[in-house]
Amino acid sequence: MKTFIAVLALVAVAAADVAHLRLDEKSASIVAQDADVFPDQYQYRYETSNGITGQERGSLKNVGTENESIVAEGFNSYISPEGVNIKTEYIADENGYQPRGDHLPTPPPAEPIPEYIVRAIEYIRTHPPPKESRN
Repeated sequence: MKTFIAVLALVAVAAADVAHLRLDEKSASIVAQDADVFPDQYQYRYETSNGITGQERGSLKNVGTENESIVAEGFNSYISPEGVNIKTEYIADENGYQPRGDHLPTPPPAEPIPEYIVRAIEYIRTHPPPKESRN
């Protein structure tokens, strides 16, 4: 019986809701912060007492041309309410913002084009419609 009670107590401790023990988000503070800003590049990083971190580095690309742009890359991370570390890495350039992370949804793989569509496209390519005459 004592073993049963001990096991039951261990199960109760393991299943206990400890969310109230997490640091209050409102009282979080910055524990590290750096920033370097120059005319053609920058970088920064930060870390808070509640586990939020991030850093970014950016620079000018194609300086002096009509395609001049800023390229930035970095990451940010935090601990979810479930205790999982959520990290998002990204690059932002002329192709837009491109995030990567295990928590982000991914599109399903493209399905192959059905054979009858491939045949129809090939037929249209090899048999163009006759040109209409202007009257």
